[in-house]
Amino acid sequence: MPPTSRRGFLAGTGGLLAAGLTATAAADTATAQTAAQARGPLNFVLIVADDLGWGEIGCYGQRKIVTPNLDRLAAEGVRFTSAYAGSSLCAPSRCTLLTGLHAGHGTVRENPEGGPQRSLSSTDLTFADVLRLAGYRTACIGKWGFGPEGPGQASHPNVRGFDEFYGYLTHVHAHQYWPIYLWHNEGRVALDGRTYAPDLLRDKAVAFIKESAGRPFLLHFTTILPHSPSEIPGDSGQYAHEPWTRANRRHAAQVTRLDSHVGDIVRALREAGVADSTVLLFTADNGPHHEKGVDPAIFDSNGPFRGVKRQLYEGGIRVPMIAWSPSFAPRVVHEPVALYDILPTLADFAHVPVPAHLDGKSLRGLVTGGGDLHHEFLLWNRPRKMQAIRRGHWKLIRFAPNISGAGPDGRIELYDLRGDRGERHNVAAKHPQLVSELAGLLDRSIGDDPRIPYGLLVRETATEVMVTLHNGSTSPWRKVRLSLDADGRRTVRSGGRADTLAPGESLTATFALDEATGEHAPVHGQAKFTANGKAITFRAKDWGTAGQDL
Repeated sequence: MPPTSRRGFLAGTGGLLAAGLTATAAADTATAQTAAQARGPLNFVLIVADDLGWGEIGCYGQRKIVTPNLDRLAAEGVRFTSAYAGSSLCAPSRCTLLTGLHAGHGTVRENPEGGPQRSLSSTDLTFADVLRLAGYRTACIGKWGFGPEGPGQASHPNVRGFDEFYGYLTHVHAHQYWPIYLWHNEGRVALDGRTYAPDLLRDKAVAFIKESAGRPFLLHFTTILPHSPSEIPGDSGQYAHEPWTRANRRHAAQVTRLDSHVGDIVRALREAGVADSTVLLFTADNGPHHEKGVDPAIFDSNGPFRGVKRQLYEGGIRVPMIAWSPSFAPRVVHEPVALYDILPTLADFAHVPVPAHLDGKSLRGLVTGGGDLHHEFLLWNRPRKMQAIRRGHWKLIRFAPNISGAGPDGRIELYDLRGDRGERHNVAAKHPQLVSELAGLLDRSIGDDPRIPYGLLVRETATEVMVTLHNGSTSPWRKVRLSLDADGRRTVRSGGRADTLAPGESLTATFALDEATGEHAPVHGQAKFTANGKAITFRAKDWGTAGQDL
C-alpha cells in the first residue's frame, strides 16, 4: 500500500578535554560499547531540567553556582556546545524532544496563552512508544506538561508510551513546588502540601532504576528545577549569605539541588549494577527564565549569548547537553544539534528501526566518535509571534507585526554566528538574497506532520483481536510474522505473514478468540521481523480509544 500521511545534547573545561577523538580512543570506545551491548540492551536515562540556562552549570562557564556532579559527567562524557532546544518555551520544546519533529511540524507549537492547555494527539509517536514496542520498561517521572488534567485521554503519558508516570500532568500544575497532589498513572495521589516535590520525584526516579535493573529500561526524568517560583527547603542553602536578592539566592540553590539529584541518579545506576550498560543524556527545555525577581545577568545564565526564555535569540534556545556512559570517551562536540534529535538517537542506540520523515537525526555517531550528523538547517516556530532558522553559520529571525518592537510589517534580522554569537549586528540589509532564500526555506519547512504510520497497533473486541504492523521506517522489514499472546485462550489466525514489508506498507492479522470466561490479562500482539540485518520483536496491547490512531 502507498505511504499514508499522519500527524503522527562552550565554555571549555581547559586542556583536559580534547575537541576530537583520537583513533586509539575511538577504538577503545567501540570496544567498551561492544562489551556493554554483549551484556544485553542498553538502558537510557534522559534528564530534562526546566528553564536551565546554557551558562548555569560549571562546565559551561558558571562561576557562582556549584554543580560538581554535572561537571564530572561533562568531563567524563560528551559535552555539546551548540545544542538547541526545540523552542524557547517548555511545551513545544518538550513536544519536539518526544516526537523528533521541530516546532514547524509538531502537534504542540506554543504554550497555553489565553486559551486551553495544548496537548499531544492520539497520533503522536514518542520515543517511549518506540522503545516500549521493543520491550523496554518506560517511565516518565516529573513534569509532563501537556494535559489535560485527567485520566483516559490521548495525551496521557501512559498512552503516549510510558508504562509508569508519576508527577504533574499539566503545565500550570508543575509550577507548584509543594503540591497537595500529584498523578501516579491515571490516579491522583494526595500529598500534605509540605512535601518538596523535586525531592519526591528524585526518590521515585531512583526507585524506578532499582526496580527495573533486571530488564532494559528508559527513564525520562523531567524535574521542575529550576523553574519559577524560586522555592527551596531551608531558604537558600549554601548561598544564604551571598549579597543577592532572596529570589536569586534561592534560584542558585535550586540549580545546585538539581545537580545533587543528577548525582543521586548516577549513584543509583552504579548501585543497581547497570551504569556500564546505561546511556545518560542531560539537557534542558529552553533558556533561563527571568521571572519573580530572578536576574539571569547576575549568573551569566545565558553565557555569551543574547536573550532568555521566550526569545529566539541564542540565549533563549541554546541549552546544555551532556551524554554520559562509562563506555564514552571524553570529548566536546561543536556541531549544532537539537532536542528533536533525541528520538532517532535512542532508537539508533537500541537498534530499533528509526521512524521515517523525522526532522531529527541520530547523535550516535557524534557521541561515539564514529560519524557526523550535519543538519541542513535547524528551525524554531512560535506561530503568530516569531520564527527562526539556522543554516550553517547564518541565522535568520523573523518577527510578526508588532511583536518585540517590530512595526506593522514585522521585522527580519540576520546574524553571522561565526563572529557574532551574541547576535549584536543585524546584517539583513547587506544580504537581501540570503534573507530571501532563508525566509523561503523557513516557509517551506512549516506545515503538517510529515510522518507515516509506524509500529504495532492492537484492537481487541469480545471475540477477536486485530493486529496491524506499520513499517514507518526507511528500510524494508523482512520475514514478518504476527502472533498473539492471549493468556492461554485459543485463537485462530487469519493472515499475518509477509516475506517483505516495504516502507509505508502495513500487514494485518485477525485472531478469533474463544469466548472469555472470567477475568483475563490483556492480550498482546507480537511482530517478529528483521530490519537492517537485525532481528526485531515488537509487542503491544490495546490501549483503548485513547490509544494510537495509526
